[in-house]
Amino acid sequence: MITTTPAMAPAAHPVAVAAAQAVKPVKRVSSAGLMDGGREMEIEHGGRVYRLRITQLNKLILTA
Repeated sequence: MITTTPAMAPAAHPVAVAAAQAVKPVKRVSSAGLMDGGREMEIEHGGRVYRLRITQLNKLILTA
């Protein structure tokens, strides 16, 4: 007599499980709130200053 057992799903890879648990939702900020009514701002990051500005075509540009 041959007996069979139901097939089991393969175990998830430990790295994939850890990565899935570490995922945090992406923070969203409105450009209007960030710019606070202005058209450009400076952002300091890693010892450098970047300029974020709104163009005439209402696009965002970040420059170093």
